[in-house]
Amino acid sequence: MTAIGVTYVTFAIVVVLAVIFDLGLFSRKGRPISMGAALRQTAFWVLLAMLFFAFTWYQHGKSHALEYLSAYLMEWSLSIDNIFVFILIFTFFGVGPQYYGRVLLIGILLAIVLRILFISVGIVLVAKFNWLLYIFGAILVYTGTTMFFAKADEEQDLEKNMVYTWLKKILPLTDAESGGRYSLYVDGKRFYTRILVVVILLASTDIVFALDSIPAVFGITQDKMVIYTSNIFAVLGLRSLFFLLKSAVNSFTFLPQGIAVVLVFIGVKMLLSFFNIHITISISLMVILVCISASILLSLLVQRRKAEGQAGK
Repeated sequence: MTAIGVTYVTFAIVVVLAVIFDLGLFSRKGRPISMGAALRQTAFWVLLAMLFFAFTWYQHGKSHALEYLSAYLMEWSLSIDNIFVFILIFTFFGVGPQYYGRVLLIGILLAIVLRILFISVGIVLVAKFNWLLYIFGAILVYTGTTMFFAKADEEQDLEKNMVYTWLKKILPLTDAESGGRYSLYVDGKRFYTRILVVVILLASTDIVFALDSIPAVFGITQDKMVIYTSNIFAVLGLRSLFFLLKSAVNSFTFLPQGIAVVLVFIGVKMLLSFFNIHITISISLMVILVCISASILLSLLVQRRKAEGQAGK
């Protein structure tokens, strides 16, 4: 078996065992996940991703390992922004905390399948039409610039969400309490519940975020193994991150700006390659680390000063 084959088999075994371990040890059916459990789960997934980074370095060398780490950090930081939308969806549909874990798991597993499909299509297209990378770069520059200057108080109106509107047209929906079921019968007729709608919206929301994250990861590397593994590890950690951050949704004020700068940087990097100007993976990794870390630290500092100011009144 080739080194790539060994990596894929190792990755598949690790992910399957980790999901079983995560569900069996950390999660209890029907019970909300505490902050302590969420912290342990998040640490578990991050540690696993870092161990795979070490394995990639051993198996494929420094360059591939740094590409993997850069791609993982990029996807991980974007997933934090994704979580804020997840929280909005759960709140809008009034989903009980006891159902969060199961709904997130199903939505995330569905998102992984869709991401694998999207990435596979992207790899084929980029291999055939290399000029798509420059279009991806322009999209990232535009998206990053828009995100940087977006107003912090802008919120999505889920009532007008395209997927939700479409579901209301094609499915008989009910707001009745379902006990966590996806469908129920009322007067002999089958209706679909808010839980099913939330699962579909979680997956579709991740697809929307993938439209930014997948072009961004192509700006870091075109290695299939790195793209697949970094994406899946980042998405698998979404569930624990949700429980860790749901009470701190307003604490990361400047994170979108940090992500925006990274997206613009990667977009510019892709566009510069047209002029045969190449930025090393080490510099890319440093920019990602500095931008994300600085935006999180600045957010926490501002939040702390606000809290101290309010306490002093």
